Amino acid sequence: MTVSPTRIRAVNAVAASGSFAAAARLLGISQPAVSQHVKGIEEEFGVRLFLRRNGALHPTPLCLELCDVAERMTEAENAATRILTRRNALADGHISVGLGNSMPGMALIALFNKRHPSVSISVQTGSFEEITAAVITRRVDVGVLPNVPDDGRFRRELLVRQQVVAIVNADSALASEQCLTCEQLITAPLVFRTRGSSTQRVVDRAFNGAGLNPVPLLTLDTRDGVYEAVANGIGVGFMWREGTGRTDTIRRIPVREMDRLYDEVVFAPRDDSGQVGEAFFAAAKVFGSSVLADAAAKGP
Repeated sequence: MTVSPTRIRAVNAVAASGSFAAAARLLGISQPAVSQHVKGIEEEFGVRLFLRRNGALHPTPLCLELCDVAERMTEAENAATRILTRRNALADGHISVGLGNSMPGMALIALFNKRHPSVSISVQTGSFEEITAAVITRRVDVGVLPNVPDDGRFRRELLVRQQVVAIVNADSALASEQCLTCEQLITAPLVFRTRGSSTQRVVDRAFNGAGLNPVPLLTLDTRDGVYEAVANGIGVGFMWREGTGRTDTIRRIPVREMDRLYDEVVFAPRDDSGQVGEAFFAAAKVFGSSVLADAAAKGP
């Protein structure tokens, strides 16, 4: 036997109002319907929910327990409504963002927060494959990644065009180079990302195109892990040029076979909408326009 939420709400309304008629007015249904809900529970479960005294219905102790359940149901329903509506409300709204790299995503989040400080933000980080899957399955509202396929599934807004570069410790013999080649790098201790990384796909294509088959000294699952390995002198790693805001002694050196520029974009399912999402894309448009204007001012 089970009891429906509708019946529990009817019981709670009768307990609050003292009569079937008043409960019916509260719920916006007929008095016979309220009576049927209450009596149905009493008959099916063999219990008494109300005692009549002085013309009013008074809840039994068992009924009061059901009323506690009804209150929790109402709280849960209100919470569900807030979850479903907050992405469409800029006042006290919420947005979840998936990042493949810390930058330029964090800079964009900072701009969005400045424009809409009442919107809360949660961030999920991961590989290209992980963030793309999170966007497709709606586990995050928007993603920020390079080289997102323009295949019609996604709405996109350009943030920056950038290339993959080698990252080298300042004490490395390669640190003085202005540009590197895959042939130079094949003899160095290499630090790679795991499969699923957009960075690693570019690196693999470059070495394959040069007819080389590198064996990395170390393979790590995060960009930050690669960065720390290079900072500790373990080897040469790779990252998107604008993938971090850190300005320490790590050198970023272009690689001849990796000189192609890729678009890093904000993206979301094309059929998705909402005020908070629209505001995030608006911030992305401002951010991207500013980056492109700065690049144009610097010249080639």
